Amino acid sequence: MGSILSKINWKKVGTFAGGVLFGTAGIKILSGRDAKQVYTGVTAAALRGRDCVLKQVNVLQENAEDIYADALAINEERNAMAEEEIFEDICAEDEVADENPAE
Repeated sequence: MGSILSKINWKKVGTFAGGVLFGTAGIKILSGRDAKQVYTGVTAAALRGRDCVLKQVNVLQENAEDIYADALAINEERNAMAEEEIFEDICAEDEVADENPAE
């Protein structure tokens, strides 16, 4: 029997027993009333943080929509000006052609 006990690695057994003890005590501590109050407080803070982030996202989204609408308006104005220039160029070419019919 002595040879069997001498072959056991007591350091590993002690580490295992300590882990079981620490785990059992940890579960007791983490499931206690005080711990539950801490979890509740942390969850409430997380919910407040989420609300703050969602408000900022809404502001950012509204600003992006405004920027997009302004960009569309600028492009429409540029397209209208470009079409007007093309029309003026065509009219100018027609006037030149009317003045020089022999060419």
